[in-house]
Amino acid sequence: MTSYGSFPGARPRRLRTTPTMRRMVAETRLHPADLILPAFVREGVSEPVPIAAMPGVVQHTRDTLRKAAVEAAAAGVSGIMLFGVPEDSKKDALGTAGTDPDGILQVAIRDVRAEVGDDLVIMSDLCLDEYTDHGHCGVLDAEGRVDNDATLERYAEMAQVQADAGVHVVGPSGMMDGQVGVVRDALDTIGKEDVAILAYTAKYSSAFYGPFREAVGSSLRGDRKTYQQDPANLRESMRELALDLEEGADMVMVKPAGPYLDVLAKVAEAVDVPVAAYQISGEYAMIEAAAEKGWIDRDKAIVETLTGIRRAGAQMILTYWATEAAQRFIR
Repeated sequence: MTSYGSFPGARPRRLRTTPTMRRMVAETRLHPADLILPAFVREGVSEPVPIAAMPGVVQHTRDTLRKAAVEAAAAGVSGIMLFGVPEDSKKDALGTAGTDPDGILQVAIRDVRAEVGDDLVIMSDLCLDEYTDHGHCGVLDAEGRVDNDATLERYAEMAQVQADAGVHVVGPSGMMDGQVGVVRDALDTIGKEDVAILAYTAKYSSAFYGPFREAVGSSLRGDRKTYQQDPANLRESMRELALDLEEGADMVMVKPAGPYLDVLAKVAEAVDVPVAAYQISGEYAMIEAAAEKGWIDRDKAIVETLTGIRRAGAQMILTYWATEAAQRFIR
């Protein structure tokens, strides 16, 4: 009698015989609703500005950002994460353009909210790095170090102006200690209890951020190793996770995604809140560059990487391919 627990009785290939069979038994499925589109809007430009290191991605004008939001919503994408790129002349040591009610990010939030309403979840990057002349995510002290607690005061103000502009979700990304609790208190103080917080819980100091510096016109001098996490550490991420949840995070994120799938899986196993992962600029650029050289199949690589991130536990994926993937690959 044949034993079906081992070969030749056990033949897992039976479930791989046709595309329809493989689709039927697939354990992980992608859906447009899993995706969030990161988008950059630049002040003072009349045409979209291509980002050389990220082919196909641009710094939007206000008009083209509205069009991109409409396109994303029509494709079934769930959210859009907005990043503001101010004019260089408006950058200063405190990042005041980031808390100006008429700053580029706040204007963009109002634009997108007016255009799509609640058809997209409108998210905003809550960080100072785009607006400071030194390029760091916080206020510097007299010795040039990022002052954690002084930065929290700026984040509180930033959260309030973004909420007043109509954002659904704020994303504090600076990796300051206590940032989630301070932002929650700031929002609740002005009656914005319904604005959610997507905590950048495990944000690593990564070499893969390179193209993003161009995307936001970064003025960074030095690095961010004193506040972003060391790529060697996993237990530290779990501690950050516990702190963010205690402070009131509604959702949590791992960033980057691809190099940190082990962290993502651990986080997803540990929590009962939604988990996001950010497929960042360097991950995007590598695939686009290799595909341009003819070294990989671009479309298949996009789907494979997104599937891997979803399989590791992300319920939401921030990816620059969000709209394209929703339109072409995963309907």
